[in-house]
Amino acid sequence: MRLRTLTYPRHHLEPSDIERDFSVWRWLETHPLANQFHRWVVATEEQEIVGHLAATPQFYRINGQRVVAHTPADYMALPRYGFQALSLMRTFFRTCDNCVACDQEQKAVRIEKRMGAEEVGTLRYAAKLLDLTQLPKLPKSVPMSIPSLFNRGLRVIDRALLGSFGGDVEVNVVEEFNESFDKLFENIASNVPCLPEKDAAFLRWRYGPGSPQAPVTVLGARSEESLVGYAVLQVTSRPPIYGYLLDLMALPGRNDVAGVLLRDSVKHFVEAEVYGIRYQFLESPTAPLTKDVWRLGFFPERNPNTLLIKFAESNLHETARDPRKWVYSAGDGEASFWVM
Repeated sequence: MRLRTLTYPRHHLEPSDIERDFSVWRWLETHPLANQFHRWVVATEEQEIVGHLAATPQFYRINGQRVVAHTPADYMALPRYGFQALSLMRTFFRTCDNCVACDQEQKAVRIEKRMGAEEVGTLRYAAKLLDLTQLPKLPKSVPMSIPSLFNRGLRVIDRALLGSFGGDVEVNVVEEFNESFDKLFENIASNVPCLPEKDAAFLRWRYGPGSPQAPVTVLGARSEESLVGYAVLQVTSRPPIYGYLLDLMALPGRNDVAGVLLRDSVKHFVEAEVYGIRYQFLESPTAPLTKDVWRLGFFPERNPNTLLIKFAESNLHETARDPRKWVYSAGDGEASFWVM
């Protein structure tokens, strides 16, 4: 935790922050692949920790084959120990046969590329403003009636935008990840060559009790009694209150389902009175159309995450290097583990 404070000096760590971080590591130790979980540190002769890197495992389906790939996680080192930072990442790639990384920090991306990882593409980073009264830097001289007036204008615009999505898909809050999620995942996996394996058991671990994101709201979309898509929503616990759309999956080709899920996610966040919404996703057959995201009042944010891969088997790597063959969203990456 001292290393984290020195690495990110602008982020003052409260005792609650430290406990939240510890809770993430305890949760990661319960992963179904916990026996393949790795952590490394760099220490000085005085036993001061000056560098850290973890490797979190995950099942993926690549060309119908189930494989384990690791993601570099919580990568940090003090500036004067740059060479040891390279050694940490070199150790990662020597230990882990397969890698799927999703990083926002470009320094880390450059090092991962230097170690042989190949960039697949960047995730779309979409944001939507809902409540101007919660702006962190709102000048004290601005009367509260002004942002409130803008909020009412946003609501009018949202009602018009949200009402433009139709379809006969029924969306409801889902209380548990049951066998219908298994069937949906297998339907998606049979049509998409590259994706994280997200069956019901994994989703229960990822978002259920004990997860850093718990409690979440899960919206399920049904058509003719079958589950055809879902969305996982989180509202942060500290101001400014954000809504995160961690995952949104629809049957390939069902853009209507993805659009309705996105629409109802916005409705949920409006009711939760969040300051704004953040959503990162890779354009794919299971995600909303990008034009529909902008149509619902989202705007592009800077510094999206970059997706990188490296697979030991050449045929798997050749398939995975094509962004058109992937399904991936922010909740699949380790960076979202620390969003609370």
